[in-house]
Amino acid sequence: MLVVVVFGASGDLARRKTYPALFALYRRKYLPEDFRIFGYARSELTQEELNAKLMPFLKKHAITQGDQELLGRFLGRCEYISGSYNSPSGYVALKEKIEALPTEDTGHEYDHVRLFYLALPPSVFTEVATQIKSVLYNDRYQNRLIVEKPFGRDLESSNALSQALAPLFQEDELYRIDHYLGKEMVKNIMTIRFSNLFFNAVWNRDCIANVQIVFKETLGVEGRGGYFDEFGIIRDVMQNHLLQMLTVVAMERPATLDAEDVRNEKVKVLRCIRPLHRDEVILGQYRGSADGSHAGYLDDETIPSNSNTPTFAMATLFVENERWSGVPFVLRCGKALNEQKAEIRIQFTNVPGCLFPNAARNELVIRVQPNEAVYMKLMVKRPGFDSQPIVSDLDLSYADRYVGLHIPEAYEALILDALRGDRSNFVRADELQNAWRIFTPLLKEIEERHSIPAEYPYGSRGPAAADERLKELGFLRHGLEYSWPKQQL
Repeated sequence: MLVVVVFGASGDLARRKTYPALFALYRRKYLPEDFRIFGYARSELTQEELNAKLMPFLKKHAITQGDQELLGRFLGRCEYISGSYNSPSGYVALKEKIEALPTEDTGHEYDHVRLFYLALPPSVFTEVATQIKSVLYNDRYQNRLIVEKPFGRDLESSNALSQALAPLFQEDELYRIDHYLGKEMVKNIMTIRFSNLFFNAVWNRDCIANVQIVFKETLGVEGRGGYFDEFGIIRDVMQNHLLQMLTVVAMERPATLDAEDVRNEKVKVLRCIRPLHRDEVILGQYRGSADGSHAGYLDDETIPSNSNTPTFAMATLFVENERWSGVPFVLRCGKALNEQKAEIRIQFTNVPGCLFPNAARNELVIRVQPNEAVYMKLMVKRPGFDSQPIVSDLDLSYADRYVGLHIPEAYEALILDALRGDRSNFVRADELQNAWRIFTPLLKEIEERHSIPAEYPYGSRGPAAADERLKELGFLRHGLEYSWPKQQL
């Protein structure tokens, strides 16, 4: 029988992401009919009280009356246990519950899987993992531990966490989750790159001028700044989500689709990137909006009045190998900006000897969220008698092309990968170590020098210096009329 244990079951992450993802998998028949989910946390709750907390998020996946009945069956397979994270008594009670389950083999591929999901802050990872290993671990089963980010604050703390977990679980039992690796369009990058001859031929420094990997949010911290102010935008988004996307864009073709072959190539990319320093990065912190409708970061009561935590960052990385030498990879992320999106924008070089002096550069855009899409910006003749070129696109918008097709949430995809034992979309220890090697010098300089970020208005594009830096790096904005997804002629 498949057993899933969600530690931190009463917390925000478990309510919003973990349980809904498990229900979505059950609803779509990716879980066996016979399974059990045990929630474990310190909160004194009954299962009914936990269900009430889960229901608003589970109902998003339950549309029809039949789904409501399915939801009832799902919750009937869930059980909640309250206990301490650092004392064995609660774990012993949990073990007794698990061992009381039927042991017959139903023939399902997940019969022998024990999945332990740590929906917890990193401060308790080690003590919970220690108790799991000493009380709940069973050699007769496939034991898998999902660990949520952040994996430390810097290289030193990340290494300490890895060293603490290493004696407890083998590397192939550890699943460090970065949910962006589970997003449909991020998982699609390898297919786009390695299944299309025309992309394979131009995926290099001779044809690509620059790469932008962008994450933009329209909201600020809005009264929930405690966690964010401790970590900042670089730790929260850039060092993990954006850097992971960079590795998939820049990696060489793996020998196979085996997890270790894929992750080997990602690590090679990271090893070719030198550490960042403060003078190479543009930092910003939003102030109030021009019309006064939105408060600034420092005006938020959950933020210290002297905080220098950046809410915007733009860094330029160079992958110093034969394929990418000299091509800037620009990572750009921020809160309280002018639009909500995450995308990868690959701008190609100018056409040599182009007949049309006003022609814009081609761009391949992979829209991760919202409105998943892949589109290629290219030049065409303006319709009619005019011979002037205009920018158009080859547009694969998923909502239009795949009507009615379910695109799984990132957590759905990654939990299913963990159940299947596919580690290719999870972060390996040496991958994590090299990611922190790149960003730790920068983070220490920001803290030691008490760097003051540039201000930018709530709802703007970010600090003006960021757009100036893009120009210096060779990114060209064309002046021809164009907007995606609808053209303006």
